[in-house]
Amino acid sequence: MAELLKGKPVADAINERTKSDVLDLKNRGINPTLAILRVGERLDDLSYERGAMKRCEAVGVAVKSVALPEDISEADFMGELDILNTDNSVHGILMFRPLPSQIDSEKARCAIDPKKDVDGCTDGSLAGVFIGSDTGFAPCTAQAAMEILKYYNVELKGKKVAVIGRSLVIGRPVAMMLMHENATVTICHTKTEDVPAITRDADIIIAASGQMESVGSDYVREDESQILIDVGIGWNEAKGKLCGDADFDAVEPRVSAITPVPGGVGSVTTSILVSHVVEAARKTFV
Repeated sequence: MAELLKGKPVADAINERTKSDVLDLKNRGINPTLAILRVGERLDDLSYERGAMKRCEAVGVAVKSVALPEDISEADFMGELDILNTDNSVHGILMFRPLPSQIDSEKARCAIDPKKDVDGCTDGSLAGVFIGSDTGFAPCTAQAAMEILKYYNVELKGKKVAVIGRSLVIGRPVAMMLMHENATVTICHTKTEDVPAITRDADIIIAASGQMESVGSDYVREDESQILIDVGIGWNEAKGKLCGDADFDAVEPRVSAITPVPGGVGSVTTSILVSHVVEAARKTFV
């Protein structure tokens, strides 16, 4: 039976560090604050907002919620974003996407001040990830995967890692972060030939294609030596439950360790987001 790399203890450890950092900043007169910029009333946005606010409250981070009407003009939206960029009391900005069609999402994404880009979505933040600098912040999901590997003492130096997926949210940034830890990384995507052959040869597999239960038993060896980090999450109508990119029942008996879905990578991402707010606040002090 594979070891379950659960996200809760990882998130708990991050939250404890964040609480301590918040107290230190407040003693210096700085109140770490996250601004949540939302357009409309999408149910998934509202759910994530509630989760983020709850996590912020638990560690002492303040939240400023900016809810805008669905029909807001691009000019007015950019004006609201500019206010948050220039507000020194706001240390992090979380902008929900997708945005309504009248707003250029790419323009809006790139307009966030990288120093406040706690979600790691701007070009400045992504450039920082790729070159290994502290400009901006890494995308939260990519960093969550790395934090799980770190927490469970998974050796990365010299290891072969197969990343399935090349998105800017997880695939490419996590590949860069793995290489900064001296892993040897192969990125697999829709045009890659014989992905299972590549993943079977890897020591660690990061499943981040967004294709539910697409990673089956043929993607892993039978020697129970591999580690599988499952980033995906989706609702499986047939099974009536949340599932990841990996077919858990098929691969779990064959690997040494695997993240569960739910309860794995996703449970760490909000803690990462809040820790980024605190780090952004700290950077204003030094």
